[in-house]
Amino acid sequence: MDVKAPAYVFGDRADALREQARCLSAAYDPLTIEGLTALGVGPGWRCLEIGAGGGSIARWLAARTAPTGRVLATDLRLGEQPGAPGLSWLRHDVVTDPLPTAAFDLVHARLVLRHLPQRRAVLRKLAASLEPGGWLQIDEFDTSYGHCLRGDAEALYQQFLGAVATVMNRAGADRTWGRQAVAALTEAGFTEVTARPSLEVWNAESPGLQLLVHHTHHLRDELLAAGMTAQQLADVRAVMTDPEFLAVSCPMFVVQGRR
Repeated sequence: MDVKAPAYVFGDRADALREQARCLSAAYDPLTIEGLTALGVGPGWRCLEIGAGGGSIARWLAARTAPTGRVLATDLRLGEQPGAPGLSWLRHDVVTDPLPTAAFDLVHARLVLRHLPQRRAVLRKLAASLEPGGWLQIDEFDTSYGHCLRGDAEALYQQFLGAVATVMNRAGADRTWGRQAVAALTEAGFTEVTARPSLEVWNAESPGLQLLVHHTHHLRDELLAAGMTAQQLADVRAVMTDPEFLAVSCPMFVVQGRR
């Protein structure tokens, strides 16, 4: 009998997903773009953006590869997306739906594979979609690390991070995928594999921390099921929005490999 895959942890509420996309774009687009720029992405490149979300990187790629390039942006859920020359959108499940073979110069995915129990098979699928010599970039967290730097809220903050990890694990995510990605790309046959980790100091204005605050609302029911109480969620939300709060982020790994 087939085992049903866990449901996507963030669901399909459009308002919640828009805020999530805003936080991710503000926090991590600079890192993503730095990596893609270093690869030399430019006019004429054919690009695949997996799990495009709000579309900020897909639109950047379309502008970068213009006028002769093309960008295919995919996601499980597609709302209304601003268009751009050379950019097309496709509702697509990277686990079950096919991809063309040897069709792209670049494949990019940010915080997608960590949510997929079939992530290593998907890596092989992405490799096959690249032209020989093409590049894969994946941007992935290792959420097993993260601490308060000031204040007496470390125990509550760690309890909250642990509950988030429990929610993610129950949905099939791998919280340490970021640090495993180099070995996984190598095993999938990629060469010239590199990784650039990044850490930040977060305060209440940091979009990365605002994403965690958003989780207290967006994932409220799941966090309660993972052992948090409503009062603890309110308390940790107050901690993270306090102007005096400081924390060190989890690492974000920008991992690149060549087919």
